[in-house]
Amino acid sequence: MTWEGLNRRKFPRANFPCLIKVLREGSPEEVILTHTENISIGGACVILKKAIELFSPVNIEIDLMDGGEVIACRAKVVWSVRRKAIEAHKPSCYDQGLEFVDIKDEHRARVGQTVEHLVRSGRETPLR
Repeated sequence: MTWEGLNRRKFPRANFPCLIKVLREGSPEEVILTHTENISIGGACVILKKAIELFSPVNIEIDLMDGGEVIACRAKVVWSVRRKAIEAHKPSCYDQGLEFVDIKDEHRARVGQTVEHLVRSGRETPLR
């Protein structure tokens, strides 16, 4: 499964700001704690203060806040969009798309159940 771009989504995405830890491979001292903008069974959009280079491999840990164990897997950065600074004292951020790699089937299923529940309750992310 490969995610192929903003306008050609293979999987429904749901607006869901769950907690995520991003660890850059080769930089174990650089741990980024943030949240998702949206999530699907194929990946997630995360909000970062500093962009990670496209196609960089990362290790991630996602807390779906459903009482289950943290989902740990590898991912790669597949797209990046810089947000404009809204106020003078707030720096711009980056929306970065992470494609899940090496995710366990049971973890992908948990993400799928969460997304399905959110989509049914009207929180699907529309295509842009």
